Amino acid sequence: MRGIEELLADEVSRLGTVRTVGHREVRFTARPGPAVLGLTTADDVFVIASEVGGIGRARADLQRLRCAVAAADLDRVLRVRDRCGGPPGARTLDVSASVLGRRAFNRYDLEDAAGEVLARRLGLPYRSRRAGGRPPVGGLSWRVTVVDDRATLALRVPARPLHRRPYKQASVPGTLHPPLAAAMLRLAGVGAGQLLLDPCCGAGTLPIEAAGRGADAIGCDAAPAAVAAAVSNGRGTGVAWAVADAGALPLRDGSVDRIAVNPPWARQVAPRGRLAAAPDALWREARRVLAPGGRIVALLPDPRPPAGLEVQRVLPVSLFGAHPVVVLLTPR
Repeated sequence: MRGIEELLADEVSRLGTVRTVGHREVRFTARPGPAVLGLTTADDVFVIASEVGGIGRARADLQRLRCAVAAADLDRVLRVRDRCGGPPGARTLDVSASVLGRRAFNRYDLEDAAGEVLARRLGLPYRSRRAGGRPPVGGLSWRVTVVDDRATLALRVPARPLHRRPYKQASVPGTLHPPLAAAMLRLAGVGAGQLLLDPCCGAGTLPIEAAGRGADAIGCDAAPAAVAAAVSNGRGTGVAWAVADAGALPLRDGSVDRIAVNPPWARQVAPRGRLAAAPDALWREARRVLAPGGRIVALLPDPRPPAGLEVQRVLPVSLFGAHPVVVLLTPR
């Protein structure tokens, strides 16, 4: 996700050496192993197969990509994927592509150029996305990115993207993207032995991700349907759930170490309870229940600090066409 690359780089650094931090990507080298599947702030993880320059704006430049795919050491890439825990037994392959800048070709042209060569080399049927179809689950999923004049071909390690958490079966409007939730928790320094509160928990993403970091967690929401979804998603995590008004939390003063929250913005989700009439009641209650030295991390439409709080760090992010900010806050 755009905006959290530095937090991802920090997480990646425990596995190996970060080489570059770029637009929506972190490149690194590491000993191949299943630890890469535990990256929480990454949407996905790939093994790089080939890079080629000279990809300009003309359709003829696609031939350079085809030649690079034809020359790539695919056996090496498949071996690395296997050592990282990639599933065996693929029967098909697919390609997804992205390109920055205007070209005489589109993403589907890139996908088909690479996919047709990969199909010949690997002896697997290629499933194109051009007609809008979804490739079958369990195939080899390749990725092509074109930035400036450079194209990169890479192979996804897991069977499905890392952001598709197995726990996230139930959803509600405005539910938080798991890698963004993980980045928020990382920014706030949430870890083992701490008590985290999400007073607007929705489907429970923030508390569940916090539990995965070893924290104790509480999730509250004024909407019973949201809490029901959170309970369903959070089975076995030890998170405590409650239907509660974020403007009148059923918690003691100074009882939580960290607060992580994606409050209702009155866009996808309308404020409920006391927040409908007095949105600042959320922040008054947050200050009340936060322990001395505690921190609040919030996803907000803009970086203006709520009353009684100071901004320690701001991360602009790009989220499904919107441009909110992740804000780290402390009481004044």
